[in-house]
Amino acid sequence: MKTSILAGALIALGASTGISGAADALTLQLKWVTQGQFAGYYVAKEKGYYDEANLDVTIKPGGPDVAPEQVIAGGGADVIVDWMPAALAAREKGLPLVNIAQPFKASGMELTCRKETGIAAPADFKGKTLGVWFSGNEYPFLSWMSKLKLSTQGGADGVTVIKQGFNVDPLIQKQADCISTMTYNEYWQVIDAGLPADQLTVFKYEDQGVATLEDGLYTTEAKLADPATVDKLARFVKASMKGWQYAAANPDEAATIVLDNDTTGAQTEEHQKRMVGEVVKLVGDSDGTLDTKAAESTVAVLMGGGSDPVITKQPAGAWTSVVTDKMKTLP
Repeated sequence: MKTSILAGALIALGASTGISGAADALTLQLKWVTQGQFAGYYVAKEKGYYDEANLDVTIKPGGPDVAPEQVIAGGGADVIVDWMPAALAAREKGLPLVNIAQPFKASGMELTCRKETGIAAPADFKGKTLGVWFSGNEYPFLSWMSKLKLSTQGGADGVTVIKQGFNVDPLIQKQADCISTMTYNEYWQVIDAGLPADQLTVFKYEDQGVATLEDGLYTTEAKLADPATVDKLARFVKASMKGWQYAAANPDEAATIVLDNDTTGAQTEEHQKRMVGEVVKLVGDSDGTLDTKAAESTVAVLMGGGSDPVITKQPAGAWTSVVTDKMKTLP
């Protein structure tokens, strides 16, 4: 009898304190290497926010040889961080990716040019050499050039495109007149390389009306068909946004947490502190809910690619609020 009473008391205690069984495992695949761009997720793990949500989260860094879309297609992740252009392109090719949350409200993409090249406005790109990232990152650029009616095949009336590595060497070595940069990363690499801001002309995609959504959270239609998985994802998004809020309030500590998780030793404290400070500006006051107007604007940019658009038709079912709606009902 005493054993039964004790067991009943323990069950009741567990119910009242929210104790449940083993934590739910979830794997997050990042778009790039461990850096301040993903600070919110590392902070959420370090501060125990995922533990509080009864989640056992594994964060997998990306890199130049890692395509998040391929990782999730192969079952190597439950959620990926991806840019919407790449996700929509993959969806049109048959991979049923769905945006479930959008931590980044604004784009950090820009084109940075040497002022000495005479480039003062987009019209001056004609005849110039521009460095561009590929592997899915080229889509916003190609749509922008199409909007400007500039061929990317070179010549006096077009632009010459060089495949830019994930560095700023083409600008420093004058192999390109402009290169792709992010507000939180490569732009500062240019500054650190010795080119001061007054010798640069910067074109932000946001200012040019060709910005697309970056660093959203994506899963597959199959996973969303399971209510238990939706609940798990809702807990993940809520805990992640708590991590982003903490990073915004404590950017230096967040940068230290990122550095502690960088197994390569390639990152520096100064650069990561600066990166976190810039990245949280892009997150802003987001609670993770996708702004559908921003998504529709991204689609319009991608479909405006002239004879060779990134996507050829309006995507159906490419984003859902089911996870963030569920998130808002959580205690």
